[in-house]
Amino acid sequence: MKTIKDKPRVDFKEKEITNKDVYGTDNTAVQLMEQQYPETTNEFKKIQQEQYELFCEKQMDYGPSNISVGTDLSRDEDVKLSLTGLWFRMNDKIQRIKNLLMSGREINNEPLEDSYLDVSNYGIMATIVKNGKWGK
Repeated sequence: MKTIKDKPRVDFKEKEITNKDVYGTDNTAVQLMEQQYPETTNEFKKIQQEQYELFCEKQMDYGPSNISVGTDLSRDEDVKLSLTGLWFRMNDKIQRIKNLLMSGREINNEPLEDSYLDVSNYGIMATIVKNGKWGK
């Protein structure tokens, strides 16, 4: 009778997939997007900078307690209240966008783009609250 010896077990490690594997280059996603879509990415960065400046200007007027609802956000209930308030603000803007787009009415006050940017800023602010960094 022939004896079969076990071969030592070989552990295969998964190869980390790199940008080169996927895109044929070592460039990052940012580099690739900026190369392929320079106008889009430049506009995106420009808008983000404008949003940041608007955020800072508004916070100088309001202070952090308009979002923290006068609390220090140390309790889960305070964070939930703050996030709920931000949800209401976003919903107001989304309802305005929906109403203007669906009705086809002429815009009389702030441009539609301002509402888009407000929703974006409120989303960032909600993320900052959720991450425990608001007002710090």
